[in-house]
Amino acid sequence: MPTSDAEIEQVRALVGRIPRGSVATYGDIAVAAGLSTPRTVGWIMRTDSADLPWHRVLSASGRPAAHLAHRQLRLLAEEGVPIRDGRVDLATARFKFPELRDRWT
Repeated sequence: MPTSDAEIEQVRALVGRIPRGSVATYGDIAVAAGLSTPRTVGWIMRTDSADLPWHRVLSASGRPAAHLAHRQLRLLAEEGVPIRDGRVDLATARFKFPELRDRWT
């Protein structure tokens, strides 16, 4: 089933809400948007995120995509995001979307 325009806009809105100095995972965004898989978020980010804070979206491991790692980690470090050994400290920097309140308790 193709991704709808509404789903794309929902993902874009969620990414746009991640504050400076915080990050979210593809999975966090997928759950908050009601999508069945984080891969859909990845696809949207690859095709429609140039005007968004794309660097604040990471894999569940806290590692950036290999082809973007240097740039992404630099941008995150400039925002004060804690990084250790090429990985973001998700326990400290992860943005808790209000939509996922039950997930964090």
